Amino acid sequence: MVFKIVIVGMLAYMVFNLFRALIIMNKNDPDQPSMSKFIGRRLIASVAVILLLLIALSTGLITLNPRPY
Repeated sequence: MVFKIVIVGMLAYMVFNLFRALIIMNKNDPDQPSMSKFIGRRLIASVAVILLLLIALSTGLITLNPRPY
C-alpha cells in the first residue's frame, strides 16, 4: 500500500511541476527561475516512477494482470 502512495505522490509532484512551468511561461518574469528547471524535475520524477515500477515488478511487490479482459 505504501508503494502505491509513493507512486501517486510522485505523479502529483509531476503535475505540480507541470503547472509551475506553465505559470512561469505565461508570466515571463526574468526574476523567476527558468521553466526548464520545473520541466527537468518532471522528467526526473517520471524516470523515477518507471524505475520504481520496474523494480517492484522484478521483486514481486506488484504483479501484472495475467488476463486483461
